[in-house]
Amino acid sequence: MIVDIEFDTAKLAKLCNSARKLRGKYGPRMADLIQRRLADLDAAECLEVMRTLPGRCHELAGNLKGRLAIDLVHPDRLVFAPNHEPLPSHDHGGLDWAHVTKIIVVGIGDYH
Repeated sequence: MIVDIEFDTAKLAKLCNSARKLRGKYGPRMADLIQRRLADLDAAECLEVMRTLPGRCHELAGNLKGRLAIDLVHPDRLVFAPNHEPLPSHDHGGLDWAHVTKIIVVGIGDYH
């Protein structure tokens, strides 16, 4: 299991931890996907597992470098970042997904 899923703000944590609030804000389809993606993250041994699950977990670039996203209802994404200090990385550089066991959810929406 990913040891720790935190949220960037108390408001975001309250929203993501309430099926009723998610449905009210995003509708049933999007709310269900958000809950499914969070459950997948919670059940994963490490972030590497997310590469094998639906949702196309991927690293972001540009001004969002260092963050990752999982697809929801197009074009919205669940956006999060590894919550390690220092970040797990390969000797040759780049994030070592197999050693990411803590994340912080920073947002839900369309960053494009």
